[in-house]
Amino acid sequence: MKLNLRIFVALLFLLLAACSSDKPKVEQTPAKLANFVPTARIEVRWNADVGDAGQSVLFPAVTREAVFAANGSGKLYRLDRDTGKQVWSIDGGFPITGGVGAGEGLVLVGGEKGELAAFDADSGKQKWQVKVSSDVLSPPSIADGVVVVRTGNQRITGLSAKDGSRLWLYERSTPTLIVRSHAGVVIRNGLVYAGFAAGKLAAISLNNGVVVWESSVSQPQGNTELERISDITSLPVVDETQVCAVAFQGRLACFDAVQGGAQWTRAISSDKGLALFGKTLYITDTDGNVLALDRSSGASLWKNGQLLLRQATAVYPLDDYLLLGDYEGYLHVLKSDDGKIVARSLLGNATAIYQQFNAKDNASALIVGDGNQLASFKADQDAINISPVTLGDGALVQSSGGHLYSVAIRK
Repeated sequence: MKLNLRIFVALLFLLLAACSSDKPKVEQTPAKLANFVPTARIEVRWNADVGDAGQSVLFPAVTREAVFAANGSGKLYRLDRDTGKQVWSIDGGFPITGGVGAGEGLVLVGGEKGELAAFDADSGKQKWQVKVSSDVLSPPSIADGVVVVRTGNQRITGLSAKDGSRLWLYERSTPTLIVRSHAGVVIRNGLVYAGFAAGKLAAISLNNGVVVWESSVSQPQGNTELERISDITSLPVVDETQVCAVAFQGRLACFDAVQGGAQWTRAISSDKGLALFGKTLYITDTDGNVLALDRSSGASLWKNGQLLLRQATAVYPLDDYLLLGDYEGYLHVLKSDDGKIVARSLLGNATAIYQQFNAKDNASALIVGDGNQLASFKADQDAINISPVTLGDGALVQSSGGHLYSVAIRK
C-alpha cells in the first residue's frame, strides 16, 4: 500500500514513540520564538486570492512576466508578476491535484484521474489534454519541447509539448510501503533528475527516457517496513557540476551531475528539501535545525537550532539572506553567512517556500498562505515594518492553505 500524508504523519509519530520506548520519556515542545535585534525589514508588496487548494499541494509557477496559480476546484490563473493583478482566469476542466508547471509558452496542470492539460500562457486557451498512467501530484516540467510528468505510481513520462503524445515512459519497482510525495523532477542540461523510494536518485535522458545513471543516497535500515522507509520526498538540487539529494530517515549525499559518481555523504535526515547557492548547501533537517554546509566537502559551516520542532520549511536563498516559514505562520529571515535571525513577520501558515527564479532572473520566490492567497514582500535593512509596495525582485512563498506571498530582500 501507499501512504497518504495524513496516514504517514500518524505512523511517523508511532514510529518515533516505538524507537524511544526504551528511553526516558521527555516531552518535546516546539521552541519558543527567540528574541533578536532586527536588522532587516519585511514589507508587503501585493496579494491575491486564487482559491483553496483542497487536499492537494499546488505550487505556483513563475516566469519573467507572470505568476501562474491554480486551486483544487480546477481554476487556473495568470497574474502579473510585478503587481499581482489578474490577467486571466479559466476553468481547467477537472479538479487540479498537480501543478503548476510553466515554460515554452505553456502552462501545465494535472488531475487525480491522470488528466494532464496544457494551456497557452498568453491567452489561457487549452492546447491539448491527455491521460497519463496515474494521479498527478506534482508540477509537470518542460524543457526542449518535452513535457515531463511524474505520477503517483512513481512513473515518469515524457510527452511532446506540441500535442501531448507520449515519447517515453520510465518505471521502476518500489517497496511495499512508500511516502506519498508531491516532489516532481528537475531538468538540467538534457537530464531529468528524480529521487525515489528506498533512497535512490536517478538521472534520466530527457530525449528518450533512458537511465544515464542511478545512485543510492541512503540505504533503508530497521526491523519493520515503517522503520525502513528512507524515501527521497523532496526535489534534488542541481547545477552544472553537482546534484545533491536528501532522504527522510536517511542521509544527505552529493554526486557528480553528469556521471553520478559519489562525492560525499552526511548522516542528516530531512523531508523538507535543500537549497544550493554559490559554494553553500542549505538544509532544514527533520527536527527543524537549519544547517549550512560546504558544498564541496559537506563540512558544517553553521547551525541554527532556534526553530526546533517548529516544522520549519526548506530555506530559500535570496542574495545575503535566507527565507523560511514555520507552522505558526511566521516568515523568518536569516543571514546566509552565519544563520542569525535578522527579521520576522507573521504571515499566516507560511508552510513552504518555493524557489522560482535564479540570480539572473532577479532572484524571486513566492509564499503561499491559507486560502490560496498570494502576497508580495521585501526585506530591507531597517526595523520590521509591513506596508504595501510594488514587486521588483523577490521570492515566492506558499502555505498549506494556499495563500501566496511575494517576498524580496535588499541590502
